[in-house]
Order: sequence, then structure tokens, then C-alpha cells
Amino acid sequence: MLRFHNTLSNQLEDFHPLNGNEVKMYICGPTVWNFAHIGNFRSFTFGDILARYLRYKGYRVTHVMNLTDVDDRIINESAKKNISIDEMTAPFITAFWEDMDAIGNLRPDIAPRATEHVAEMIEIIQTLLDNGKAYESDGSIYFRITAFPEYGKLSKIKFEGNKVGGSERIDTDKYEKEDARDFALWKLVDKSDPAGWDAPFGYGRPGWHIECSAMSMKYLGETFDIHAGGIDLQFPHHENEIAQSEGATGKLFAKYWLHGEFLKIDNEKMSKSLGNEFTLRDIIGRGFKPLAIRYLLFSVPYDKQLNFTFENLKGAESTIDRLQDFKKRLQEAHLTDGINTDLQEKVRGFLNDFEEAMDDNLNTSVALASLHNLVREVNTALAHETVLTEDRSEILHIIDKYDSVFGIFGEAKEEILDAEIEKLIEERQEARRNRNFGRSDEIRDLLAEKGIILEDTKDGVRWKRK
Repeated sequence: MLRFHNTLSNQLEDFHPLNGNEVKMYICGPTVWNFAHIGNFRSFTFGDILARYLRYKGYRVTHVMNLTDVDDRIINESAKKNISIDEMTAPFITAFWEDMDAIGNLRPDIAPRATEHVAEMIEIIQTLLDNGKAYESDGSIYFRITAFPEYGKLSKIKFEGNKVGGSERIDTDKYEKEDARDFALWKLVDKSDPAGWDAPFGYGRPGWHIECSAMSMKYLGETFDIHAGGIDLQFPHHENEIAQSEGATGKLFAKYWLHGEFLKIDNEKMSKSLGNEFTLRDIIGRGFKPLAIRYLLFSVPYDKQLNFTFENLKGAESTIDRLQDFKKRLQEAHLTDGINTDLQEKVRGFLNDFEEAMDDNLNTSVALASLHNLVREVNTALAHETVLTEDRSEILHIIDKYDSVFGIFGEAKEEILDAEIEKLIEERQEARRNRNFGRSDEIRDLLAEKGIILEDTKDGVRWKRK
């Protein structure tokens, strides 16, 4: 039975979708005012692993991840550059999808943009005004927390007496840094402001929190199965989503809430002031492989803090290389006809270990250990020549099952060497046949300088790039 730690109940719960075999899940996506940083990608990769494993289990998944393309930062930056919001966000949206592809995250089924769903936000706000859970103040619309007694049920924060100056209201998207109770649903802006929309309650723009409520309910319904995101969003963003959504519908908003823990850099909180807020592009620019970054990001379970270091990333890169080399070696090995039922049984046992680990709140570290156990067992069998022809297809099938969730083996691509390198490899083989080992070693060193690593195996010479 698949189990998740549900932030809402603060308990490990068996997973039972609301509607048979169908799973509807929403994960908070990026604010596209800049390139996404590595902490963002830990959350997005967690969401990808979650969606992949649900599909692995046979569920029909609808995965929605929003793009926040209007907020204070976007408006301020577009004003500075004297360009429209769309012109400001377009290159960062393109860059985000390129980064998602590079790191191996599958694209969500639906990726709504906030600016395209303002009508749905206005409708929810009007409902909240009509039922008394929202009110107007100085032209802006606020959610009345006292009208929602369950406020705080997700974050478990007590809010008694948590007001500023009695009736004072703080109108800011960053109110989590203020001691405020009520939060903005709609912000009054001047009619001359291009970052505004007409609404029955005045010209303005939506607050951040109402955006996710509108987009998630439009595509997943008033109640859906899973809402996920980083732990930094638990309060106030997700708490406010619950209040405004349930305040409008009177129904449960999301059944299961999953939150990914923080990523630290060298045991320090990631921040611009410390100079350690790396984007994915920064790290790839240092020469690291995107799949190594992916491996490191999910090597620690999503609900545990991850300490990101470049030393750990080097280790992840070596691990990825070993795993990919293992698969290639298995594919190319010359095997004896037959079947080794004992080996196949062991390999299937490792897959069972993987499933048990993933069923336990997506315990990716234990699941990865089962993969490494499989590789160790098969490598030993290859060395003893006890992997037979019928075993190979079964082992590769099981590796593909692992990779349908992990996405770390990469697609097999036929690499092409240039004529000079091909000639050198051929010359080295001839030197070895003539027992001219001095020349053979000389060519090996020369190829190494060109970034080509040779491996002499019983099946012949194999090569790979550094």
C-alpha cells in the first residue's frame, strides 16, 4: 500500500484516491521573473518523481503545475525595462522548460499561466465577498480570517491575537514577514497601470494566493487528491489557499498535502546575500551533467533536508557514469544461451525492495540502494559469466522500470568519433596485437588528453567520454 506523510494530518496515511484509479495532483510552479534556482528544482524534481511513481503504480494521473507570471517582482522589473509583463516573462518561461527538459523532469499535463486565469480568480473573490468571508478596504479586497475558524490547520500555527494595530491591514504579497491576519485577494491599482484587470469590485490585480486556488480548481475540480510544493510554501501560501478555496466552496480543497524540505548549500541557507543561490544553469555551466544534478536532488527523501555540495555532486556524477556504463556493458556483453532463474529471482527481489521503499512515503534513498544492489549482483554474475541470454532482456526490462521513475540512465545515443580518434583506437588495437605495449599506452594517454577513456574488456575495447 502506498503511503504518504500528509502535512494536513501530520500522519503517515495510506493513499486512497478520491475517484477510483484517477489521481489529480497540483504542484506550485515557478514565478517566472528570473531563472529557477537549484532549490526550486529540488521541489520540481520531487513533483516529477511523485507523478512518475503514481503512474508506475498504475494510476491515471493529471499533473498540473502553474506558472506565476504576475507578481510584484515581475511588475517592478517590467516597469524598469519599460516592457510588458508578457515580454518580461516570455524568455524565462522558455528557459524554465529548457531547464526542466535538461534535468529530466517530465512536463506536467497542464501548465496554466496566472495571467490567463484572472476571470476564475475574480469569480472566487466575488463568491467570498457575497458570503462574507472577504471585504473591501481602500479599494482592495481582503480575506477575513475570523470567518474561517479552521485557519492554521495545515501549518498548525496558532493565530489568537495575531493582528497588527487592531484593525490595521497590511497590503503586500510578502506579508508573511509582517504580523498580519487578513490577506489580500485583490489589490487596487490605478487605471493607468497596464498590470491590472477590470473586476466588479474595481480595477486591480490578484494577490498571489488566489492564483493557485483558481488554477488548481479549474483543472482538477473543487476537491482533488494531492497538493504538493516546498516546505517554504506551507505557510502562508498553502494555508491561504485552503482558507479561500474552502471558504468559497464549503468543500475540502485537497486531501493529501506533501511538502518537500529545504535544500542547503554547504550547510548554509541558500540566499543571494551569501552568494550561494545557484541556478541550474550556473551548475551546468561549471561542467556538471544535468542527470548528476537530478540524481543528487532526489538521493535524499523529499521530506528530509538536503545538503548540496559540489563534492557531493562530483560523487553523483561518478555514480551516474557507473550506472550508465553498467547498462551499456550488459547490453553489449557476449552471453551464453540459456536462463539463470536464480539470478532473475534475485533481480526481481531488488525491484520489490524498490517498490516497498517508494511505497513508504517515496523513500528514494532506500529505493536507490536497491538499484545499486541489483547492479552489484549483476556485475558479479557478468564476471562469473553466469548471466545468460534470456536473463539480459529481463534485467534490462527491470532497469527500465526503475528508470521510468528515476530517469537517470538517459536515452541511448550512438556516439560518433571523429576520424582522427577512430584511427588512433584502431592503431592502438594493432599495437596491442603486435605486443607493442609502449605505443599502446602512448595512444591511450593521447586519447585521454582528448577526453576519451578506453576500457579493455573480454568483449573488446570500449570507450566513453570524460
